[in-house]
Amino acid sequence: MNKKTNPKNAPDSRRLLPMLLAVVVVILLGVLVYITTSNKDDEAIVFDNLPNYTDVKGTIVVDGLKYEKQPHLGSKDAKVKVIEFADFKCPACKKWTATYLDTFIKDYVDSGKVQFYFMNFAFIDRDSYLGASAGEAIYKQSNEKFWEYLHKLYENQGDESKIWITQKFILDFVKNNIDGLDYAQFEQDVQNHTYMYDVKEDFKIAGSYGVNGTPKFMVNGVLLPNSSYETLAAAIEAELVK
Repeated sequence: MNKKTNPKNAPDSRRLLPMLLAVVVVILLGVLVYITTSNKDDEAIVFDNLPNYTDVKGTIVVDGLKYEKQPHLGSKDAKVKVIEFADFKCPACKKWTATYLDTFIKDYVDSGKVQFYFMNFAFIDRDSYLGASAGEAIYKQSNEKFWEYLHKLYENQGDESKIWITQKFILDFVKNNIDGLDYAQFEQDVQNHTYMYDVKEDFKIAGSYGVNGTPKFMVNGVLLPNSSYETLAAAIEAELVK
């Protein structure tokens, strides 16, 4: 005789399924909370290590362009002085450098007609300030290495809308790409934001001359209306015939 199952002792699937679903929901909520909290902690670490203009100590006095403090190329006896105002996060700055800088150097700098200067206008986000201050730290060690840093950082430029020039990124980037530096000194300067005053000073000076974006160019103290190579070349030629 077949033994019949007592329905009173059988598992109630109608009760078991909701219980299992509840357990799954609790687990998923726990995972979501962990991921969200972890991401916020990671973001907090990133932002804690980024400089801020409001943290810069000291009074900045705008009293001229201070050519002597800027990375430069070309002869100091050149008749024309050109300043580029740029932000390492700026895609248009990257494009201008990749498209025109070598031609500009060949046509005007190497010929002795122009002395070319780079000046920070770090405005896009807080990691703009870090990229700029890292560049200042390199420039203080070597003007030549600064230009190597400029080219390579543009080549490795991240998304303009995201924070990508973190302390970890810039320290690893320079360690792996820029030889011939006192790396321990560079690391200390980046971590201590040693040259943030210089970056903020550049920003204040540029703004006082009407700079409001990047790239912008100034020829013998006159800010150009746009960043086209044709406008820059015409302004230089006009100065050369004076």
